[in-house]
Amino acid sequence: MTKNPFDQFSKQFFKECLSPLGEVRISEEIPGEAKYVDIWFIPSVKPNADILSDLGILARIAETPCLLEPFRNQPTDEEIRSCIGKLVHLEAELRREANRDEDKLSYDQLPRLWIIASTFSDEALYDFPVFSDPSWLDGIYFSRKTLLTRIVAINKLRRIPETLWLRILGKGLMQKQAADDVVALPKGNPKRSKILNLLYSWKINMEVSSEIDIEDREEIMMNLSQAYLEWEQETVERGKEIGKEIGKEIGKEQERRSVVENLLAVRFGSLDPQLQAIIPSVLTLSPREFTPILMRLSREELIARFATQN
Repeated sequence: MTKNPFDQFSKQFFKECLSPLGEVRISEEIPGEAKYVDIWFIPSVKPNADILSDLGILARIAETPCLLEPFRNQPTDEEIRSCIGKLVHLEAELRREANRDEDKLSYDQLPRLWIIASTFSDEALYDFPVFSDPSWLDGIYFSRKTLLTRIVAINKLRRIPETLWLRILGKGLMQKQAADDVVALPKGNPKRSKILNLLYSWKINMEVSSEIDIEDREEIMMNLSQAYLEWEQETVERGKEIGKEIGKEIGKEQERRSVVENLLAVRFGSLDPQLQAIIPSVLTLSPREFTPILMRLSREELIARFATQN
């Protein structure tokens, strides 16, 4: 249950993208195992043509129940085995539930494991081993049928619209190009402003986090700089659309509230009534003041500090 900025961003990112297609469970605990799945997705809606076009490969991944395990770096052998262990334990729990209901799980109902990493070497892919499938794009690999495991090697994806929502989780030039592609989306695109908002929250988390090295922080900050400037500019533009000075203030207030909600959500997983109740008090502070407070204090400390101001 880490608070690493990349983990926080990737979980909120997949929740934003996949919620229209089904149930997204973040940091789901496997009963009786003390193991947590990063993202557990259960589809409930068959993607239509518009969603397929919007989400690309991500929509195909979401056609079956799946565990999504994103990695900022190439996962180690131990981390890969840990992911497979989660898949095995989750399948066992689903089978127990089915047996209690006197039901059976079909092969299509079994969860798939998707290991999504910013980079995967040819040697690591060979050692697994996994294989490409001609019906999928380059950079997507499959284990033998028994293991129900797939790998997305982001560094091997082509720069095309179908891969955008996976490339944004990459590193270096791959991530910078993806951030530029998000900025280049039409301003009416429903995901554009939401993803820019998440990228902005990630940038803020990076500024105050002590869990990553300086080099990685600087790289991400540089990769996301254009997305941040675009978000800032659009904040002002939204304010102008509402109307002169009052309109600007309303627009900024809405954006600041959205940032606070995102920061609380990535830290605590969801916004319960107690957290929602302190937001007005938090908004009396400037972003420079409230950002480190929201990232540093525990849930109980935040409620104790701000609830008394309501």
